[in-house]
Amino acid sequence: MKKKALILGITGQDGSYLAEFLIKKKYQVHGIKRRTSTPNTSRIDHIFDSINFNNKKLMMHHGDLSDTGSLNRIINSINPDEIYNLAAQSHVKISFQVPEYTSDVNALGPLRLLEIIRHYKGKKIRFYQASSSEMFGKSKPPQNESTIFQPRSVYAISKIFAFNSVVHYREAYGIHASNGILFNHESPRRGVNFVTKKIIQGLIRIKKGEQKILTLGNLYSKRDWGHAKDYVESMWKILQHNKPDDFVIATNKSYSVKDFVNISSKKIGLKIKWKNKGLKEVGVDEISNKIIINISKKYFRETEVDNLIGDFTKAKRILKWKPKNSLNQLIDDMIQNEE
Repeated sequence: MKKKALILGITGQDGSYLAEFLIKKKYQVHGIKRRTSTPNTSRIDHIFDSINFNNKKLMMHHGDLSDTGSLNRIINSINPDEIYNLAAQSHVKISFQVPEYTSDVNALGPLRLLEIIRHYKGKKIRFYQASSSEMFGKSKPPQNESTIFQPRSVYAISKIFAFNSVVHYREAYGIHASNGILFNHESPRRGVNFVTKKIIQGLIRIKKGEQKILTLGNLYSKRDWGHAKDYVESMWKILQHNKPDDFVIATNKSYSVKDFVNISSKKIGLKIKWKNKGLKEVGVDEISNKIIINISKKYFRETEVDNLIGDFTKAKRILKWKPKNSLNQLIDDMIQNEE
């Protein structure tokens, strides 16, 4: 019998890569998507028949993390072996503007799923929760599974609620529930409102003469950036492990936003020199001598996370997982997709 997997957040970056990965593993994959007036399946259209809304390898269902009834109905109709919750209000900056919605989806959503699994009368379902490196917040790097959480946003707070819910349901009710604490991971499928995609797209448009200025926020935030394709494999490995547990997934390397800009611009064929400090700092095209990068306070967070570096020793030892793509390979992949 084919294993059945249910993916929440299947139309997102991670969900689309995970669907591909599981189909290759001969799973029957089901996805939950929210009802929208315009199509939002572009990342999975190559494996999903959006005209007939049906496919033997991938089947889609309308539901929402904020609606217990739809979750219950879908899970009972599918009878899945594994549930991957990758759905979230996933933008940290936006969580400052919509804190209640962020909390409902990111914190209470996983709780609703865990309650359904707890009372489920069918098979024993294995549950994966997408946790986030943002939970570490102010904690000094490198961060691992023992590092304390010091959140700096409602996004991070909501993710900590979900993380602790998973641990509680695992210990209280014996549910096979695990957290993957994934550090930043990017890909050609990254949304345009995330800084890595914004940088790549902006620089390429500037090179082509289609855009004059790229406006960014904090250039000195440091992040541990990996490739989403590598990270979805870790999700699967976490659920195949007999003992449910929590794992940091990362590269153990950190780069600033400015580093990302410098590496990307060289690959795209732009020579940038930096001038001034603080909000007046600008990136100047050495050939035209025009300012092509500037800074705006509106892109700064109210409370910043300065430096994230993930120590993935535990995942390497227990799951035999490690990242395959370097930051250079990730950037190459993202640039190739845009050109």
